[in-house]
Amino acid sequence: MQGYVIRNFTPNWFATTMGTGILSVALAQFPGHPWLFAMGQALWLFNILLFATCTTLYTARWLLYFHEASRVFSHSVVSMFFGCIPMGLATIINGFLIYGIPHIGDTAVAIATTLWWIDVTLSLACGLAIPFMMFTRQSHSIDQMTAVWLLPIVASEVAAVSGGLLLPHIADAQTQLTVLMTSLVLWACSVPLAMSVLVILFLRMAVHKLPHVNMAASSWLALGPIGTGALGLLVMSQTGPAVLSANGLASVAPAFGGASFLGAILLWGYGIWWLATAVLITLRYLREGLPFNIGWWGYTFPLGVFAVATLRLSTMVPMSSIAIFGAVLVTALVCMWLLVAAKTIKGTLDRSLFVSPCLKAD
Repeated sequence: MQGYVIRNFTPNWFATTMGTGILSVALAQFPGHPWLFAMGQALWLFNILLFATCTTLYTARWLLYFHEASRVFSHSVVSMFFGCIPMGLATIINGFLIYGIPHIGDTAVAIATTLWWIDVTLSLACGLAIPFMMFTRQSHSIDQMTAVWLLPIVASEVAAVSGGLLLPHIADAQTQLTVLMTSLVLWACSVPLAMSVLVILFLRMAVHKLPHVNMAASSWLALGPIGTGALGLLVMSQTGPAVLSANGLASVAPAFGGASFLGAILLWGYGIWWLATAVLITLRYLREGLPFNIGWWGYTFPLGVFAVATLRLSTMVPMSSIAIFGAVLVTALVCMWLLVAAKTIKGTLDRSLFVSPCLKAD
């Protein structure tokens, strides 16, 4: 059984760490409810164990079944999920800044900083290598396209959010500027490209209609880069101006903060359209029945990051309706996580979820 699991373990499984991690972050956004903070902390610790388990199993596959594992680079769908690895790691980094600092202080910041640079490297590698393989060795067509194309691209903007959150915890002004500039470059390497993919996705769905029901969860992935892009701008609009001022750029700090804030609101509003569209598409799929697969974790992270962006916006704009909307989104996230987690446990126990499409293609 152990050999079967390892042989069929794919990077898709790291989507479980993304969904669990974003829920742990979302639960920490309600300072008036310490029990939610405690639940989020427990989830964060569990997510560290989950990420370590996924890393161990996937590393074992490469060591024991190298030839079979290497086929992933030629697969037009599974290879996209490499982006889930740095995105799952980013939620753990954010957890160190939220939950680690109260317990281990500066050590948590040091760990988060080291992990962040690793995450930056992995994110940029995914964002460059996977599209290059799409261009050179994989077979793609517009009628078969889904929003999974976004996964390797979005990893960089997720890392950018973590960089923005890290800024206030860095003492050295020059290091702060380095992290800020790196985060802005990461955002720029991801969001514009993701928006381009969304244009193609809109055309694909208009011309070729919805993807197969097995890819139903991918309809939510479009919300991911929009919510993450908005969250990144909101975070940097709060943390960036002080960094710029500390490095002799005080004259541009207000403009930076204002432009970031405005851009975040525009992206957030765009996300509302995609959220409504994803709900309508999901309801349409429900008429056919939705078979469960590991891709259902695609329902969680996009919803979670948009919820966190909404709650962050509610702390900056004095409108109670935004905070209420954010709380509703987090409630929906909790319900979805519980459903998907329960089905994942069942599929893990009966091994039905351990399927490697790269091997089935033989």
